[in-house]
Amino acid sequence: QVHLVEAGGGLVQTGGSLGLSCAASGNTFSIDVWVWHRQAPGKQRELVAAIGAEDSTNYADSVKDRFTISRDDTRNTVYLQMNSLKPEDTAVYSCNARHYKEGLSVDDYWGQGTQVTVSS
Repeated sequence: QVHLVEAGGGLVQTGGSLGLSCAASGNTFSIDVWVWHRQAPGKQRELVAAIGAEDSTNYADSVKDRFTISRDDTRNTVYLQMNSLKPEDTAVYSCNARHYKEGLSVDDYWGQGTQVTVSS
């Protein structure tokens, strides 16, 4: 079992920055991929950024060049640095840890989320 806890959410003005972190506890040695998702009220959850075991990254077009995902496996932690924030970035941000197993099965763990609010 893996337990994830996010931190760093808050309220920031348009153009400001926030840094999020998500720390894992439990059997964390097998995390292959970290993903940040977000969900705004009344909207579907969307992928924000992902980072693989060899630091390959993937970003939503809406956040590319503004957000940076990174991981520190010695601390079992993933980070999301968010710069040049816009009101449309307002959402609950959740982290997700994935371990790919034999066949097509995946162990998939989620944090509870942290609120990010960007005001104009």
